[in-house]
Parts: sequence; structure tokens; C-alpha cells
Amino acid sequence: MSPDEEWVQTLSTGNLLLIAGAAVAGLLFLIIVLRMHAFLALITISLVTAFVTGIPAEQVVPTLTGGFGDTLAGVALLVGLGAILGRLIEVSGGAQALTDAMLRRFGERRAPLALGVASLLFGFPIFFDAGLVVMLPIIFAVARRLGGGVLRYGLPAAGAFSVTHAFLPPHPGPVAATELLGADLGLVTVFGLLIAVPTWYVTSYLFGLWVGRRVVLPVPELLTGGPQAERRDDPPRPATVIALLLLPLLLIFAHTGLDAARAAGWVSGTERWYEPARALGATPVALLIAVLVASHVLGTRRGQGRELVSELTDSALGPVCSIILITGAGGMFGATLRASGIGDALADSLADLGLPVVVAAFVVAGALRIAQGSATVALTTAAGLLQPVVTGGGFGSLALTAIVLALAAGSVIASHVNDSGFWLVGRFMGMDVRTTLATWTVLQTLIAVLGFALAGALYAVA
Repeated sequence: MSPDEEWVQTLSTGNLLLIAGAAVAGLLFLIIVLRMHAFLALITISLVTAFVTGIPAEQVVPTLTGGFGDTLAGVALLVGLGAILGRLIEVSGGAQALTDAMLRRFGERRAPLALGVASLLFGFPIFFDAGLVVMLPIIFAVARRLGGGVLRYGLPAAGAFSVTHAFLPPHPGPVAATELLGADLGLVTVFGLLIAVPTWYVTSYLFGLWVGRRVVLPVPELLTGGPQAERRDDPPRPATVIALLLLPLLLIFAHTGLDAARAAGWVSGTERWYEPARALGATPVALLIAVLVASHVLGTRRGQGRELVSELTDSALGPVCSIILITGAGGMFGATLRASGIGDALADSLADLGLPVVVAAFVVAGALRIAQGSATVALTTAAGLLQPVVTGGGFGSLALTAIVLALAAGSVIASHVNDSGFWLVGRFMGMDVRTTLATWTVLQTLIAVLGFALAGALYAVA
């Protein structure tokens, strides 16, 4: 096959779906039954799937490494820098100080609620993985202090980042869907918020508490680089820790704010200061700035030698390498499914079922999510597929908003082994695959179902 010749999938939709189902089943069999390490199992199944679906041999390895590299480009720096920041906050006593202050303010019984609400606020401008990594040191410190297992505190927070990422601009999925379908961004933001908050409360907070009482897992030591640090007599002030956590979030928010200002015409984007200022708010750069500031504020300024700060950095990176590699391999599997045409074939067949447009939006986005893993890809691809139908349908502004939010709901359903977020949440919280499926996958499905029910109600009254 010529390098310039584009490969076209010739397998039928039915065969592609059978292959996808067999690939997922085979992956679960290798991990759960044969106890193969998830990293090796993901690579193996990705390779076999690529060949079975007919991807040309010369494109197989580039497809696998491309998916792996693209995922690591978005995850590795975030996880690595977040781990360093978490280790500095934990060893300095900052996490414990902030935990004490939070418990004095909200009380022990409302600690999961406080963590979840904080995550909702942080999650508005911050991507799912970046926000989760920044919050994990505080989640782990609260869980150690109060007991009851990590899921009781971790699931409400992780669910908060998930609902904001799915339903609310300025996250890329809802923004892209809004633009493709010609919806009003202000209405999507307002009704996205009205859907996101009750959806989070029921599916992440209440369900997280319920699961946390039944699945009690110890607090992992992954993010702290070792056993819990001894309690210090001179911890930093809680306000200092909050400022360090807010620093990368504010920088990232400024980044998205500059994009919004350019889109609104407030700035042209050609100003000399625009791109440098925007670059400072890129997520990896923002986290790097936060780490450098924390190294000084929590380290050298408090009398810690530079060698100790370097040792803490080194101890933080080792334990998270496995998470980074597994997450990259999950991205590899998702990329293989996309390259094989499985997601496109499934979406095309569902788009012709004659369903009401709001139902079709949810079903098509959900099918794409299950088939290839990425919520953002599922949301934007499904919006593109429905664009001709919606454009010629004469829908009002509220109906268009409901369709966008139905797409968003479908895009988070049934997170499983082809989703890099599945591995990120599962490994950071110390869950095996079976437990992650029983907790995180169910939580994501509940978010999708309740979110769609609320979007459908909005569509009915539009």
C-alpha cells in the first residue's frame, strides 16, 4: 500500500462491533483472570485489535505509538508535576494543616461535601485530570485523618471534575458542540450548571457516600512518594496552601479567559503580550510555576536544603510512573479503536435509526464513548454527525441547548478500559479493575442517565 494512499475500512459494522466486544472481553480476561499487568494487557490487545480490524501493517505501530504519545502528552506532565506538588505539600505539613482547618470549618461529617464543592469550583476552568491531581493530596489527607476509606472522599471530588468537564464551557467538548450546532454559549453555560450541580449531588456525592461505606479501601501512598510524613510542629498556614493550590487554577483560568476574550472580540489576539500571557496559563506551565513556587515557599524559605527538595521531587515521581504508563496504554487502546473505524461505523448506524433528535444525541454520543473511550472525542464527533439534522430542523435556542447537554450526558457514559480516565481514577485511588468497574464506571453511567433525563426535560418544555 502506498504511503500516500488512504486506507479505507471494508469490514461491516456488525463485524467491527463483534471485534470491539471481543477486544474488551479479552482485555478484562487478561487482567482479571490471568492477572496480567494492565500495561502489558493493553498493549497486547491494542496490537491484536489493530491487525484483526485490518489496519495496514505499516500503520499499526504508528497508530499504537501515536495514541500512546498523544495521551502521555496530556497526562504525563500533569501527573508528574502534580505528584511533586502533592509531595511538597504533604511533607511540609501543609496538607494536614489545610485538613485541620477544613474540618474545623465544615465538621467531619460534611468533609466529603466540602471536598466535592471545592472540586466543583476548581473544575469549572480546569480539565478533569489536572484538577483531580491537584486535589488528591487534600483528599488523601482528609481520608487519613477521618478514616472510612478513600472512596468516601475521592469519588465525590472525582465526580465533580467529571460533570464540569462534560457539561460546562469553557471545557472543549461542550464548547465544540455548541459551536457546531449553533447553540447559545451563555444558555449552555447556565443550563449546564443547572444540570451539573444536582447531577453531581445525586450521582457523585450521595452515590459516593453509599459506595464508600461498602467498599473501604486504604489511602494509597502513590501521590506522597512513601509512607505518610510525620506531623510537623510548624506547618505552613492553611491560607498559604490554598494560595499554592489556587495558583495553577488561576493561571489556567486566565488562559481560558483570554481565549474567550478573543472569541468575543475584546482582544484581537495579535497583541504582543497575548500569546506569552496565554502560554503561562497552559496547564503544564501553570503546574510547573506552582511547583517552583511551592519548592521555595514550602522548602528553601522554611530552611529545607535544596538537596532535600530534590530528594522529595525524586521520591514523588517514582510511584506515579506506573499510573502514567497505564494511562498512556489506555490511550493507545482508544486510538486503535478510533483508527479501525469502529466508532464511526457505530455512530453512522445509530444516526439512521429515526430517533427523536435529543434521544439520538444521547445514544450516538454514548455509543461513541463506549466504542473509543474519550468523552471529548465522543461529544465533538457526535455533534458533527448530528449537525446536518439539527441545522435543518428549525430548533429554538432552548432546544439547541438541550441537545448539546444530551450529547454531553452521553459522552460520559460507561467509562471503562479504553478510557484513560478510568485508569487514572482507578490507579490513583488504589482500585483494581473489578472495583473500578463497580464504582467509577457505575458513577459515570449514573451521571450520563440523570444528566440526559434533565436535558430531556428541558427539551420537552423548550
